[in-house]
Amino acid sequence: MNTVNLADAKAHLSELVSRAASGEAVCITRRGKPVTKLTAVQAPRRPIDLAALRTLTYSMPIQTETAGEFIRRMRDGERY
Repeated sequence: MNTVNLADAKAHLSELVSRAASGEAVCITRRGKPVTKLTAVQAPRRPIDLAALRTLTYSMPIQTETAGEFIRRMRDGERY
């Protein structure tokens, strides 16, 4: 965790927010003592609608070839 004094935090707030958003925690100090910690906000996760997921899954067509056959066909096809 990086430590930054309050004056530097005021001068470089945009940079500190970008660093915090990317996952890095930043400790802001006042007169050498920690005052606050700047971290990213955890986005709330939406619950999965299992009925909708099952409906989508069942509506998908069944694949006639295996994944390996598909990759070989794509690799060996006229595309390359």
